Amino acid sequence: MKSSEHEPMSIGALAGRFGLATHVLRHWEAMGLLAPARDAAGRRRYDTADLTRVAVILRAKEAGLSLDTIRSLAAAGDPVKRRDILREEAAALRSRIAAAQASLELIDCALGCDHEDVTRCAHFQQVVADRIAI
Repeated sequence: MKSSEHEPMSIGALAGRFGLATHVLRHWEAMGLLAPARDAAGRRRYDTADLTRVAVILRAKEAGLSLDTIRSLAAAGDPVKRRDILREEAAALRSRIAAAQASLELIDCALGCDHEDVTRCAHFQQVVADRIAI
């Protein structure tokens, strides 16, 4: 193991480890997502728990969660509340996936269409008619 895994890290070292700008870590601290210790001079000192927390935040962001949602999940001491938050996020994600899938199907259809003018395609006309009917 590297010695930096046991010794507290500076904000620059932690940011560099994840390829982040230091202002990102400061923002996360201001939001209550991080709470680093301070040395005698008041400088932030990040330990292994902070390192883990940053990795979790980044993974949650990659999953599409907002920082506010990540903060709510971290603050939710009750497993029921945590599951409720995750259910809402799952429903929103399913909705975004469905919209993206519909967009991809429309694009794939247009790519495979032999009509000179895509507006003459029966499938495209149906999509437009469905949209008008909303």
